[in-house]
Amino acid sequence: MRRLTALSLVFLSWMGVAAAAPVNGIAMHGAPALPADFAHLPYADPAARKGGRIAYGVVGTFDSLNPFNLKSIRTTARGVWDNIFGNMIYETLMVRSSDEPFTLYGLLAESVETDDDRSFIQFNLNPKARWSDGVPVTPEDVMFSFEVLRDKGRTPFNNRLKPVEKMEKVGDHSVRFTFNSQADREFPLILAVSTPILPKHAIDAKTFDQSTLQVPVGSGPYRIQSVSPGQKIVYRRNPDYWGKDIPTKIGFDNYDEISIEYFLQENTLFEAFKKGVIDIYLEGNPTHWARGYNFPAVTDGSVIKDVFKPKLPTGMLGFVFNLRRQTFQNTEVREALVRAFDFEWANRNLFDGAYTRTESYWQNSDLSSLGHPADAAELALLGAAKDRIPQDILAGKSTIVPSDGSGADRKVLRDVVDILKRGGYTIRNGRMTNASGRPLAFEIMTQNADQEKVAIAYQRTLRMIGVEVGIRTVDDAQYQSRSGSFDYDVIMKSYPSSLSPGIEQVGRWGSDSRDRPGSFNFAGLGDPDVDRIIQAMLAARSREEFTTAVRAYDRLLMAGHYVVPLYHIPDQWIARWKHIVHPDAVPLYGYQLPTWWDARVQ
Repeated sequence: MRRLTALSLVFLSWMGVAAAAPVNGIAMHGAPALPADFAHLPYADPAARKGGRIAYGVVGTFDSLNPFNLKSIRTTARGVWDNIFGNMIYETLMVRSSDEPFTLYGLLAESVETDDDRSFIQFNLNPKARWSDGVPVTPEDVMFSFEVLRDKGRTPFNNRLKPVEKMEKVGDHSVRFTFNSQADREFPLILAVSTPILPKHAIDAKTFDQSTLQVPVGSGPYRIQSVSPGQKIVYRRNPDYWGKDIPTKIGFDNYDEISIEYFLQENTLFEAFKKGVIDIYLEGNPTHWARGYNFPAVTDGSVIKDVFKPKLPTGMLGFVFNLRRQTFQNTEVREALVRAFDFEWANRNLFDGAYTRTESYWQNSDLSSLGHPADAAELALLGAAKDRIPQDILAGKSTIVPSDGSGADRKVLRDVVDILKRGGYTIRNGRMTNASGRPLAFEIMTQNADQEKVAIAYQRTLRMIGVEVGIRTVDDAQYQSRSGSFDYDVIMKSYPSSLSPGIEQVGRWGSDSRDRPGSFNFAGLGDPDVDRIIQAMLAARSREEFTTAVRAYDRLLMAGHYVVPLYHIPDQWIARWKHIVHPDAVPLYGYQLPTWWDARVQ
């Protein structure tokens, strides 16, 4: 690890820059768990066999190898930049440990320097880092990456330099970012782990905003071997990969060949898995998990069903109201529509009782407001916003009233009608209408048969009280296009939650992202109180301050009724052909596919 010399310390002091010793890891709160001389990440097996191949499958299509511009945001080939299969082509300055809430260790940058206030961060590149064509990775590449993404990239990459006052090269191998008042304590970590570093010599900045099938030059462990647009992409491991021996890459990137094949429908993908065309299947349907694996390969042990138990919050899956529509701007209307979803009936009749109702964005974790009454610190942070939050939510109690599971619980439906009445709607001639005679009606846009099935159950209940609901199931391309342009009334979306929520929350719920095409602010929320609590969360220095802010944030989101909370399963399910194996250790965040390997290799 690079050390500062006495001369450099004097120089930095003379320049008015706070000197800091280089370190190989940085944590959002507290110190990294691993020592400076760690050999490998704890969930990677250094004895994993190298070689062989794996075939993944996904539903969808692709027409671009550039995942960073708006035109190809939803149609880029998987694997180029991928948080599930791994970043095979492009890499970041640091890599996140999946066994800690939010801690980074060195990748392209072998060490970092910062001060206690995180007013700056300096990334010291590994001198061994190379692009796949053998050209060294340089500070100029780092600066070019941030500049071209600012000028030509999509959200959130195009906003990464806004909190940066100055970006400069330091010495032969380092880049320093000095921050302005817009930066928070998380921001240096976001720069390090969420921004791809691109080769300046191999990219034309003028055409970077265009979709392309030109094979990219990257610093990652794989090269693209072949591309069949919309159908299949094959990656081949680079035998000269520069990072194969650094600690954060030991036990990773084990296959010689990785293929990703595209299918039009989920059932076609599963049939390909059953035939052995695809090696693993990521399961998310409890009914299918319980009933769909009765084929011979499972019976004879050739296919193995794995259950992983991560230690993560549940996140939130739900029907999202688009507040850009006048219909959903009334909180009481949204509350009534939330209460109307009959989870007990749907869970029993559609899912064999496999699901648990979700009642918090961070359920099953210490960050959740559920089960944790707001203390003095949280009430002080909320300020006047606490008056918007029902007492039960402030007390940490469940606010979702269960039904009797009959599909027509009269008490629940009466409550829903009463709340709608307070929101200005009454039933006239069998239709729920407002004072001007306008009916309460909306359309749910769904992406597949599973979503449609849940939407139909919701539609069935709402029609009992005169609320007219249409359902439109569209193909993947149209779904992604309309999602990105906010062209829907209600949409089903998932909000994954981590133990270190941060700047991504601005993109999901912040005012700045409300009208930005391609953002993840699907609800169209623009709320100063929510913005303020997000900033408090980002500014927290201790774990205690952070927990207080997240719980306050959770209460505001639940009290706003922006989403109809649906359900969750705490486990992760994967079926695999037995020649694909994985390490015994399961990290905090669950399974990590880039650490798996092909056991057929001798």
